[in-house]
Amino acid sequence: MDKFTILKQYFGHDAFRPGQEELVDAVLAGRDALGIMPTGGGKSLCYQVPALLLPGVTLVISPLISLMKDQVAALAAAGIPAAFLNSSQDLEESRQVWGAVRRGACRLLYVAPERLEKQRFAELMASQDIRLVAVDEAHCISQWGQDFRPSYLKIADFVSALPRRPVVAAFTATATARVQEDIALRLGLRDPVRVVTGFDRPNLYFDVQRPGRRKLQALLALLEGRRGKSGIIYCATRSKVERVCEALEAQGFSATRYHAGLEEAERRNNQDDFQYDRRQIMVATNAFGMGIDKSNVSFVIHYNMPKNLESYYQEAGRGGRDGEPADCVLLYSDGDVATAKVLLSRDGQGPDSQELERLGAMVDYCKTAECLRGRILAYFGQPHPDRCGNCGSCRGVYTQADVTVQAQMILSCIKRVRDKLGYYVGAALIVQVLRGGRSQRIRELGLDGLSTYGLLREESRERVRAYLDCLEAEGCVYTEPEHATLWPGSRAGAVLFHGERVSMTTRLEPEIAPVPGRKREAGPAAGPPADEGLLSALKAARTLLARREEVPPYIIFSNAALADMAAKAPRTMEEFLTVSGVGQIKAQRYGEEFLAVIAEYRAENG
Repeated sequence: MDKFTILKQYFGHDAFRPGQEELVDAVLAGRDALGIMPTGGGKSLCYQVPALLLPGVTLVISPLISLMKDQVAALAAAGIPAAFLNSSQDLEESRQVWGAVRRGACRLLYVAPERLEKQRFAELMASQDIRLVAVDEAHCISQWGQDFRPSYLKIADFVSALPRRPVVAAFTATATARVQEDIALRLGLRDPVRVVTGFDRPNLYFDVQRPGRRKLQALLALLEGRRGKSGIIYCATRSKVERVCEALEAQGFSATRYHAGLEEAERRNNQDDFQYDRRQIMVATNAFGMGIDKSNVSFVIHYNMPKNLESYYQEAGRGGRDGEPADCVLLYSDGDVATAKVLLSRDGQGPDSQELERLGAMVDYCKTAECLRGRILAYFGQPHPDRCGNCGSCRGVYTQADVTVQAQMILSCIKRVRDKLGYYVGAALIVQVLRGGRSQRIRELGLDGLSTYGLLREESRERVRAYLDCLEAEGCVYTEPEHATLWPGSRAGAVLFHGERVSMTTRLEPEIAPVPGRKREAGPAAGPPADEGLLSALKAARTLLARREEVPPYIIFSNAALADMAAKAPRTMEEFLTVSGVGQIKAQRYGEEFLAVIAEYRAENG
């Protein structure tokens, strides 16, 4: 049996995706490997295919229990002997897995990195013929990346202690050049074959909206057109998760919650409700989701800004894993920056310089009028066109206005506050002075006596903040990162004293992200359109099967597989095997039932 037979028989694909075959060949040739591939790009196949061709057992190191369960369930559905060992199992379940490993009846074994430090497990692995160690979510080993897990640092020692060093292959979706080097160094990769297929996810639509104090109303508006769709809403804090989830349930949305403050049993039940489509929306902190394999997430909304772009892209990337269109919307407010700094602080100390730098890149993304996809790709070092055509910036309608007078008022205010107090202050206080605020602090500092006090009292707080963002983008002011104070920028003197003009670009009526299910743009990979009625019938059949087998629906077939099935409407088992994502095992297990649904639909609809 060769790699192509494995790919078709077990996974239902006729060809490898970009980068997959090179990584598979490297592992089969005994080379270490490092794969940087976008979420949904098929990283798992790069070690699952070799695992079925190599002798012995492949050890997969994975950070989360939920990810292991999903991966093993999907492999079992495809007829592949796989198992996991983790704390969710009782004694009898663990004994069965240990027995399967000892008998050689397990081809892939998933464990958390903490398991490697247990002496009994190390002894078991030393007795096995381990040919491949696959490290998933490998960015967790780097202190320069998000989701750092100290236990990942033990992987290299574990590998070195094995009687025979196996091939080591590492995979992640989000790693800057620095993080990639850190992964290779800390895992002790030996001259690895490195494949970076790119970070772009063309099926994802990105948008940033700034609803000000009406954030909850903006969220409800986004969700109203998405009733019945599966999605994730990320919040920065546990309390925010509770409030948002409660508000959604009050509006009749099928929502549940997930954060570290819940009991383990409730977290597990809530996650299962989401995975099994019993609840459509998951409201969660970043404790939820790393490696989540749910394929039909059609939107990811960030209610608060994450701490860095790596985290944002990792979380947003949980949408559209099946290749279908999905929407990633970030609801930004100025208060998100302060919240992020609090979350980055530890032991009474604020964020370090590296964390502030990464936070600054995240804030720039939220404020830019440039292509959002381009900002993300540039951050990860990938070349890109100036416009992608599929983000809020590229699709928005804009107007330009001369704001030189307002810029001069703001710059003058910053200077006069500095002259009055002897130090620079933050944006919030400058906005209060310009709008004629009457807070006790304004009066105590004597800022209500400045000539610039109240110059912009007719403007909304959001509008004045927009002026500040414009001036920062134009180099007229900058935010000192450690104390978040506003300082004059390189252009300040020219604007304030020499009449240099400042123009502000404003997005008019920001486009709400398109409702999931919008038509895929035509392209070389686009097949015939799916019959929507047949697709609905196939999804209903999948739901019944999933309930019967007690697995999430996407374990049976992904949405993309059902869409291809609805488009091709196969009549025979041979035709059924041509559907993308249908392998021989799944065809034998489910083919007759789905063919019957298709035949019945044909009979009723001609």
